[in-house]
Amino acid sequence: MAVNFGSKRIVVGAHYGLRDWLAQRVTAVLMALFTLVVVAQLIFSKGPIGYDLWAGVFSSQWMKALTFVIIVALLYHVWIGMRDIWMDYIKPVGIRLSLQVFSIVWLVGCAGWAVQVLWRV
Repeated sequence: MAVNFGSKRIVVGAHYGLRDWLAQRVTAVLMALFTLVVVAQLIFSKGPIGYDLWAGVFSSQWMKALTFVIIVALLYHVWIGMRDIWMDYIKPVGIRLSLQVFSIVWLVGCAGWAVQVLWRV
């Protein structure tokens, strides 16, 4: 009779673990800090909050660049979350791949739209 000292661990999945956990936390902190910057600009501005004020907040080049970085962080944050949902709950590979491709196309489209809106201001 063979004695089994320990068992072989079967690891499944794509092995993203710590890297994705950390990426989600870092992108969340970046988005929270950006929100504080925008809210501070609104609080310390004069006059009613309308289109002119919003356009003024996002008109400077540094704010456009910062907003673009946050858009990229948001897209990466969403992609990690959606990919994990698809990998955890959708077992048929064809359906999971289709949903992942759809998610990528949707996120790229949202990024293009966000950049177009941002640079129109």
